[in-house]
Amino acid sequence: MESGESSLSITVRGTTLSGLARRVVKDELLSAEKARDTLDAAGKNSRSFLAEALASSGIERHRLYRSASEEFGMPFLDLAAYDSKASPQGLVDAGFTDTHGVLPLYRRASKVFLAVADPADTSGLDAFTFQTGLGVEAILVDRQALSRTIHELATGISSELAELDQDDSLDDISAVPQESRQGDEAAKVDTPVVRFVNKVFMDAIRQHASDIHVEPYEENLRIRYRLDGVLHEIAAPPLSLAGRIVARIKILSNLNIAERRLPQDGRMKLRLARNHEIDFRVSTLPTQFGEKVVIRVLDSGGADLSLEQLGFEPDQLRLYQKAISKPYGMILVTGPTGSGKTVSLYSALSMLNTPEVNICSVEDPIEINLPGINQVNINEKAHLTFATALRSFLRQDPDIIMVGEVRDLETADIVVKASQTGHLVLSTLHTNDAPSTIVRLLNMGVEPFNVASSVHLIMAQRLVRNLCPSCRKPAKYPPEALLNAGFSESGNLDDLQLYGPVGCEECTSGYKGRTGIFQVLPISDEMTGLIIRGAGQDKIEQQAHLEKTLSLRQAGLQKARAGITSLDEVLRVTNI
Repeated sequence: MESGESSLSITVRGTTLSGLARRVVKDELLSAEKARDTLDAAGKNSRSFLAEALASSGIERHRLYRSASEEFGMPFLDLAAYDSKASPQGLVDAGFTDTHGVLPLYRRASKVFLAVADPADTSGLDAFTFQTGLGVEAILVDRQALSRTIHELATGISSELAELDQDDSLDDISAVPQESRQGDEAAKVDTPVVRFVNKVFMDAIRQHASDIHVEPYEENLRIRYRLDGVLHEIAAPPLSLAGRIVARIKILSNLNIAERRLPQDGRMKLRLARNHEIDFRVSTLPTQFGEKVVIRVLDSGGADLSLEQLGFEPDQLRLYQKAISKPYGMILVTGPTGSGKTVSLYSALSMLNTPEVNICSVEDPIEINLPGINQVNINEKAHLTFATALRSFLRQDPDIIMVGEVRDLETADIVVKASQTGHLVLSTLHTNDAPSTIVRLLNMGVEPFNVASSVHLIMAQRLVRNLCPSCRKPAKYPPEALLNAGFSESGNLDDLQLYGPVGCEECTSGYKGRTGIFQVLPISDEMTGLIIRGAGQDKIEQQAHLEKTLSLRQAGLQKARAGITSLDEVLRVTNI
């Protein structure tokens, strides 16, 4: 075998590789030998090197498309981040886009930006120019994503509904039987809509969505998933289906389908194949153009409740473990809705859940079922409130009590007294950070000496999206931006390597999964003295700084420095 390589050429078995074949070797995606084999196979199969490499080489698709983008000088677009509604209408018909494998993305005057899947195939570009008389600029996209987008634009949701009748996998989902109060009106929901709603639920579970939004507007119906804390539109069924889709959801959650004027709250449990049951919390709200439905997905089977997976820095983890190992006292977890407070508490309870202790929890609602823990669900209509449940807990010989949220002075007084009488109490508050939690308790009316003697640790937290390891890219920021974000001048900013999102088929807009950032504030003797003297929040923050407690921003910057998340994501969630 003859093999030679220089900065200008790569020769294998007498053949000099050029174009994309040379590029993939230079980018270390293929060896020179494999690139030569792929080139030969492309010639035999009468297709381009890119098409052959996608079919046979095993290279990650997004990396291969990136190399093709650089080689041909053609920008690459992730269609997952493209709003198909922006596609210019009326230039060519659906048959043309399907036949030629091109898709108009945007129009600027007499120029159209056209999505193509192979830079070596210009036939679609030429046909579009001939058909419309417009100039074109090619944008490279993944062939699979292009085919899906063309199909969705050409067929719409009605075709999808038709296809659902042939999808046997949707038979794997069924509602766990409940006592129904529906009349004959329930029978009006037709089978295609039933299967479409099943598909919405199944896709939400597969994509690890936390919430499903069904939103009617004047001219359209929108369905969105909350993925990694951010909403993404996933379907736009015809507005005529809105009533039937909402009716189906109401039937599953045992709500009154005839009542469309008042909000309703319900729950449902769906059983998948493999005896996997998932809870959904349903809320309906009458809006101007119909009922909006929000569904919280409570998949306790998919929750990882190990403390090590939450995202603590090592010192923070030790402080949290030390606090929850104490036999009494109160631990408070703070943050806005959706910041991961409940999972942090469940992780602590999971670690403490042994046969030697009696654990009781009162929640609104119960989000994760934990065997071995006595979980109580709030029922305001039956006058079962946090305070009512807590009073009963104290007669149930508890060792550990978990309270979903301290909402008022009555609840605060009970949890404080419980923590002072030999019980370990874990609860949450809605505050921005750990120091402001102390001020919030004082403002609620809890006496300073009670706060100082009962609270052992306060933990504020947020969730940041993890960068996708498959497609993240280095990101550069000017020194001023880094200093404004909170990086220190003494931290050698020139050597600081941060990363940003790109987007590929394995992630959502460059992010995949979430992790926590934390401010863990133990109540030291000095902090206790400040609380008893009624010190303000600024004094408490100064003491926390002296005790080297990381702020939420500082904890986030450490995640960005480690390449786990992006600086923009840290700024987004810590802009308080």
